[in-house]
Amino acid sequence: MHNWSQVMQKPQQITPPRSIGVLLFPSFSNHCLANAVEPLRGANMLSRRGLYDWQFLSLDGAGVASSSGLTVQPQARLSDHPGGDYLLVMPSYEFERHATPTLTRALRAAAGRFRTIVGLDTGSYLMAAAGLLDGRRATIHWDELDTLAERFPDVTVTEDRFVIDGTRITCGGTTTTFELMLHLIDAHHGAMLRLEVAALFMHGEADPRADPLTRLPRDRLVQAAVSIMRRNIETPLPVGEIATRLSLSQRGLEAHFARETGMSPRAVYTALRLRQARLLAERTTLSVAEIATRCGYGDASAMTRAFRREFGQPPTVYRQS
Repeated sequence: MHNWSQVMQKPQQITPPRSIGVLLFPSFSNHCLANAVEPLRGANMLSRRGLYDWQFLSLDGAGVASSSGLTVQPQARLSDHPGGDYLLVMPSYEFERHATPTLTRALRAAAGRFRTIVGLDTGSYLMAAAGLLDGRRATIHWDELDTLAERFPDVTVTEDRFVIDGTRITCGGTTTTFELMLHLIDAHHGAMLRLEVAALFMHGEADPRADPLTRLPRDRLVQAAVSIMRRNIETPLPVGEIATRLSLSQRGLEAHFARETGMSPRAVYTALRLRQARLLAERTTLSVAEIATRCGYGDASAMTRAFRREFGQPPTVYRQS
């Protein structure tokens, strides 16, 4: 199990941001686009680093209107983009009419410039039409599973929410796009940032008015626990109380956290409180004592020591820098 404080003390290796092209087609889904790029923006904001950089693309460089009429002006044509880490292929509606020989050539060429090609919503259909999914597992929006399987017998079509098969990723819809982005953030930068990004958008939030005996799906339990923690920063709850609110034993909750994050609930709670302290040090003129109180520390010295362990310097020095 990770000791998060020890992890944070290791010098961070500064790497260039991951480069992402977002290829849009007429009638793309605004919802899908937002679920693709907003988690990346959130990761940049929460980490205070440029972890991800993205550009909107189209085949011809002209503005692209979404299914609801919102027009996005691409920053480049696909053929002019030098390539990068990921190309997100996002057609959504009317996808079959986009599967032209021109697009097939463009996608095959792009596959030589981008490390990974990602089909979002119905993007996997265009990838398959270009031969980029032959011999691979893939998914698509569930309304189109049969269409994909019938048209492209060399593709193993599954009902998974998203599928990662080497340098090809496919995703089944708009909500699953958000889940995929959280998964990639976790793979690139760790479980803690994934939990923070999910909480930023209230993803997996447990309704505090809901019947406490209502069981949450297993994959949402950790996020629901984190949501409870975030709502109780100033007066931290015992881990056992959080478990009770989720109809779990404390041992059961700890097992979920160990499996999903490699950390204990207490370690995650401490990390969340210290990130709130860091935010207050950055954005307010509150005294260290007041920050400590607002983050659940009765003793400013104890908060300062924990802050130093987590971020390598005390809050006063952090604020000045």
